[in-house]
Amino acid sequence: MDEEAIASRSFELGIELPPPPAAIAAYVPCVVHGGLAFVAGQIPMVAGSVMHPGHLGDRVTIDDGVEGAAQAALQALSALRDAVHGFERVERLLQVTVFVASTPDFVDHPKVANGASELLVQLLGDEGKHARAAVGVASLPLGASVELTLTAAVTL
Repeated sequence: MDEEAIASRSFELGIELPPPPAAIAAYVPCVVHGGLAFVAGQIPMVAGSVMHPGHLGDRVTIDDGVEGAAQAALQALSALRDAVHGFERVERLLQVTVFVASTPDFVDHPKVANGASELLVQLLGDEGKHARAAVGVASLPLGASVELTLTAAVTL
Protein backbone atom coordinates (compact mmCIF):
# COMPACT_ATOMS: atom_id res chain seq x y z
CA MET A 1 0.00 0.00 0.00
CA ASP A 2 1.12 3.53 -0.69
CA GLU A 3 1.98 5.22 2.62
CA GLU A 4 1.71 8.73 1.12
CA ALA A 5 -1.70 8.04 -0.42
CA ILE A 6 -3.00 6.73 2.90
CA ALA A 7 -1.62 9.79 4.70
CA SER A 8 -3.28 12.05 2.11
CA ARG A 9 -6.66 10.29 2.44
CA SER A 10 -6.34 10.41 6.21
CA PHE A 11 -5.71 14.16 6.10
CA GLU A 12 -8.65 14.73 3.71
CA LEU A 13 -10.95 12.79 6.04
CA GLY A 14 -9.66 14.58 9.14
CA ILE A 15 -8.50 11.29 10.62
CA GLU A 16 -5.27 10.67 12.46
CA LEU A 17 -3.99 7.20 13.26
CA PRO A 18 -3.45 6.85 16.99
CA PRO A 19 -0.11 5.71 18.38
CA PRO A 20 0.38 1.93 18.22
CA PRO A 21 -1.69 0.34 20.99
CA ALA A 22 0.00 -1.33 23.93
CA ALA A 23 -1.18 -4.76 25.00
CA ILE A 24 -3.42 -4.66 28.08
CA ALA A 25 -2.83 -8.33 28.98
CA ALA A 26 -0.52 -11.24 28.06
CA TYR A 27 -0.39 -10.90 24.26
CA VAL A 28 1.27 -8.82 21.54
CA PRO A 29 -0.69 -6.32 19.41
CA CYS A 30 0.28 -7.94 16.09
CA VAL A 31 1.98 -11.16 14.96
CA VAL A 32 3.46 -11.46 11.48
CA HIS A 33 4.07 -14.96 10.12
CA GLY A 34 4.13 -16.59 6.70
CA GLY A 35 2.97 -13.55 4.76
CA LEU A 36 0.09 -12.83 7.14
CA ALA A 37 -0.31 -10.25 9.90
CA PHE A 38 -2.77 -10.98 12.68
CA VAL A 39 -3.82 -7.94 14.70
CA ALA A 40 -5.02 -8.72 18.21
CA GLY A 41 -8.45 -7.59 19.36
CA GLN A 42 -8.73 -3.83 19.68
CA ILE A 43 -11.30 -2.20 21.92
CA PRO A 44 -11.89 1.47 21.15
CA MET A 45 -9.88 3.67 23.50
CA VAL A 46 -9.62 7.45 23.70
CA ALA A 47 -7.24 9.12 26.14
CA GLY A 48 -6.86 5.87 28.07
CA SER A 49 -10.59 5.27 28.52
CA VAL A 50 -12.93 2.81 26.84
CA MET A 51 -15.10 4.56 24.28
CA HIS A 52 -18.86 3.94 24.68
CA PRO A 53 -18.80 1.12 27.27
CA GLY A 54 -21.88 -1.03 27.66
CA HIS A 55 -24.18 -2.99 25.38
CA LEU A 56 -25.79 -2.20 22.06
CA GLY A 57 -29.54 -2.45 22.46
CA ASP A 58 -29.28 -1.00 25.97
CA ARG A 59 -27.54 2.33 26.63
CA VAL A 60 -25.13 2.23 23.66
CA THR A 61 -26.64 3.50 20.40
CA ILE A 62 -25.89 2.20 16.91
CA ASP A 63 -24.11 5.50 16.17
CA ASP A 64 -21.94 4.97 19.28
CA GLY A 65 -21.16 1.43 18.11
CA VAL A 66 -20.28 2.66 14.61
CA GLU A 67 -17.94 5.26 16.10
CA GLY A 68 -16.35 2.65 18.38
CA ALA A 69 -15.84 0.22 15.51
CA ALA A 70 -14.14 2.96 13.46
CA GLN A 71 -11.83 3.83 16.36
CA ALA A 72 -10.96 0.15 16.88
CA ALA A 73 -10.16 -0.12 13.16
CA LEU A 74 -7.80 2.87 13.39
CA GLN A 75 -6.05 1.27 16.34
CA ALA A 76 -5.74 -2.01 14.43
CA LEU A 77 -4.22 -0.19 11.45
CA SER A 78 -1.76 1.50 13.78
CA ALA A 79 -0.74 -1.86 15.28
CA LEU A 80 -0.36 -3.32 11.78
CA ARG A 81 1.72 -0.40 10.52
CA ASP A 82 3.97 -0.60 13.57
CA ALA A 83 4.49 -4.36 13.25
CA VAL A 84 5.53 -4.21 9.58
CA HIS A 85 7.27 -0.81 9.81
CA GLY A 86 4.93 1.08 7.49
CA PHE A 87 2.11 0.35 5.06
CA GLU A 88 4.42 -0.36 2.12
CA ARG A 89 4.62 -4.05 3.13
CA VAL A 90 0.85 -4.41 3.50
CA GLU A 91 -0.63 -5.96 0.35
CA ARG A 92 -4.27 -5.90 1.42
CA LEU A 93 -6.67 -6.58 4.26
CA LEU A 94 -8.15 -10.06 4.24
CA GLN A 95 -10.50 -10.51 7.19
CA VAL A 96 -12.07 -8.26 9.81
CA THR A 97 -14.05 -9.59 12.74
CA VAL A 98 -16.14 -7.20 14.81
CA PHE A 99 -17.48 -8.39 18.15
CA VAL A 100 -20.46 -6.43 19.46
CA ALA A 101 -21.48 -6.59 23.12
CA SER A 102 -25.24 -6.55 22.84
CA THR A 103 -28.53 -7.44 24.39
CA PRO A 104 -30.07 -10.74 23.24
CA ASP A 105 -32.64 -8.97 21.04
CA PHE A 106 -30.13 -6.67 19.25
CA VAL A 107 -29.82 -7.64 15.55
CA ASP A 108 -27.96 -4.75 13.91
CA HIS A 109 -24.42 -6.09 14.32
CA PRO A 110 -23.63 -5.50 10.61
CA LYS A 111 -24.54 -1.81 10.94
CA VAL A 112 -22.06 -1.46 13.80
CA ALA A 113 -19.34 -3.34 11.88
CA ASN A 114 -19.88 -1.05 8.88
CA GLY A 115 -18.27 1.71 10.95
CA ALA A 116 -14.98 -0.16 10.64
CA SER A 117 -15.44 -1.55 7.13
CA GLU A 118 -16.37 1.75 5.54
CA LEU A 119 -13.49 3.56 7.21
CA LEU A 120 -10.98 0.93 6.10
CA VAL A 121 -12.10 1.23 2.49
CA GLN A 122 -12.05 5.04 2.66
CA LEU A 123 -8.46 5.00 3.93
CA LEU A 124 -7.03 2.05 2.01
CA GLY A 125 -9.08 1.93 -1.18
CA ASP A 126 -9.59 -1.46 -2.82
CA GLU A 127 -6.85 -3.01 -0.68
CA GLY A 128 -9.02 -2.21 2.35
CA LYS A 129 -11.95 -4.33 1.11
CA HIS A 130 -12.18 -7.46 3.23
CA ALA A 131 -14.18 -10.48 4.26
CA ARG A 132 -15.98 -9.85 7.55
CA ALA A 133 -17.85 -11.33 10.45
CA ALA A 134 -20.00 -9.31 12.85
CA VAL A 135 -20.64 -11.31 16.02
CA GLY A 136 -22.84 -10.54 19.01
CA VAL A 137 -21.40 -11.41 22.42
CA ALA A 138 -22.48 -11.11 26.05
CA SER A 139 -19.48 -9.05 27.17
CA LEU A 140 -16.07 -7.73 26.10
CA PRO A 141 -12.89 -6.76 27.94
CA LEU A 142 -13.09 -3.65 30.15
CA GLY A 143 -16.82 -3.37 29.44
CA ALA A 144 -16.23 -2.31 25.82
CA SER A 145 -19.17 -2.35 23.44
CA VAL A 146 -17.03 -3.28 20.41
CA GLU A 147 -13.84 -5.24 19.72
CA LEU A 148 -12.17 -5.69 16.35
CA THR A 149 -9.52 -8.03 14.95
CA LEU A 150 -8.05 -8.04 11.49
CA THR A 151 -5.82 -10.14 9.26
CA ALA A 152 -3.74 -8.72 6.43
CA ALA A 153 -1.53 -10.09 3.68
CA VAL A 154 2.00 -8.69 3.93
CA THR A 155 5.23 -9.09 2.02
CA LEU A 156 8.08 -10.62 3.97
